[in-house]
Amino acid sequence: MRIEYIKSFIRLSQSKSFSRVSKELNLSQSTLSHRISQLEEELGNIKLIDRTTKKFELTQQGMLFLEYAQKIVELYNECQEKLDNLQEEISETIIITASTLPGTHILPDFLTKFKELYPQVYFKILINNSDESINILSQNKANFAGIGSFMNNIRNEFDYLKIGEDKLVFICSPNHELLNNNTIRFEDLKKYPFISREKGSGTRMVFENQFPRFNELNFKLEINNNDSIISAVNGSNYISILSELIAKKAEKAGLIKIINLEGAEYIAKRNIYFLKSKNHKFETLKKEFWSYLKEKI
Repeated sequence: MRIEYIKSFIRLSQSKSFSRVSKELNLSQSTLSHRISQLEEELGNIKLIDRTTKKFELTQQGMLFLEYAQKIVELYNECQEKLDNLQEEISETIIITASTLPGTHILPDFLTKFKELYPQVYFKILINNSDESINILSQNKANFAGIGSFMNNIRNEFDYLKIGEDKLVFICSPNHELLNNNTIRFEDLKKYPFISREKGSGTRMVFENQFPRFNELNFKLEINNNDSIISAVNGSNYISILSELIAKKAEKAGLIKIINLEGAEYIAKRNIYFLKSKNHKFETLKKEFWSYLKEKI
């Protein structure tokens, strides 16, 4: 039973004129008459309208059906309105691939505040190094990427926002013998085993590009996770490098100490970026999130 046929019957019962309703609905009288006949057939071959009289009259069955038809249409309209509202509030998942610093220390504050504005949004964060994040974004397996370096990629291939700044620092155990020195020189660091980040890491690329004496360090381990580096440094004589933001939190927790290297204002510094594929068209909330970040930073 089609809702349009029921609505046509209600209008007929109100107007009492096939010709008038036909014009209002932009239908031929034969089409309108067919709709009523179809209803009568589906209801058990009953008569809804008495066509034998000169005046338009509903039969007893027609009057009963009119009562329920109005309720059916009212419920249908109510349902349609709720479905339309629900469609506007349908949840949307935003996938972000990010290196450790933007993914765990910079972006979460933006994500939680955006979630307060749009409760129907769901964020999925994938932690990868900068090189992997750019590859994942380029393959359209994520909507956005947070990176600490563009690596060897061309910036013009992306739309991007600067979402933070970072410095790199040397770190060691809180009990490291280096800390017994009044001043710590690079020559002192060279005596101890060094833990490097893996190839593809933005931290590693920035360090190697900006710190000219990196290859003089005593490379012994390669670890692809900052938490693992902190753990390894904590109970050993190894040294390493970390983002200053991450290092300060670890130092406050008593896990490591930041090494203040004599004669070095900083080891290396970089910008942190949030990017998307060039000119990529987004759904409502993804577009809104990009605009939100752009405004906030």
